[in-house]
Amino acid sequence: MTKQELQKQLQESMKARNEIRTSTLRMLLSGINYYEIGKGGAGYEATEEDVLTVVQKEAKQRNDSIEQFRAGGRQDLVDKETAELKILKEFMPEQMNEDEIRGLVKQAISETGASSSNDMGKIMGNLMPKVKGKADGSTVNRIVQEELRA
Repeated sequence: MTKQELQKQLQESMKARNEIRTSTLRMLLSGINYYEIGKGGAGYEATEEDVLTVVQKEAKQRNDSIEQFRAGGRQDLVDKETAELKILKEFMPEQMNEDEIRGLVKQAISETGASSSNDMGKIMGNLMPKVKGKADGSTVNRIVQEELRA
C-alpha cells in the first residue's frame, strides 16, 4: 500500500461520509508524513515498507489503548479504538498463527545455536526480519522464551 493509494482511499471515504474511516485514514497519513519528515524532510517519499511500519505502529497503539480503556471501564473508547484497528488491519499483511511462528522460532534457534535466554538477541535478530509485519513482536518474544525453556 502506497501513500498515494491511501490518499485516494481517504478521498473516497470522505465522499461516502464514512467518519471513522476518514478519521483513521487521516491519522495514518499524518503518521506517514511525520515518518517522512523524520527520515529526511521534504524530499523523502515513504516506501511501501515505510507505510507498513507506520501502520504497524498505529495498530500497536490501538491495541495498547484498547487494553487500557477496557481496564478503565470505557467501553465507548474501546469500541472506537477497535473500529480504527479493524481499518488499520486492512493495510497489513495476513498475520501468522502461533504454529507458524513456533516453526520459525525453532529454525532460528537451530540456526543460531542458541541454548539459553542469554541468546535472545541472536534469535530475535535472526527471526524478526522473517516475521516483520506478519506477527506481533510480543507474541514472537513469548514463543521464543517458551521454546528456550522447553
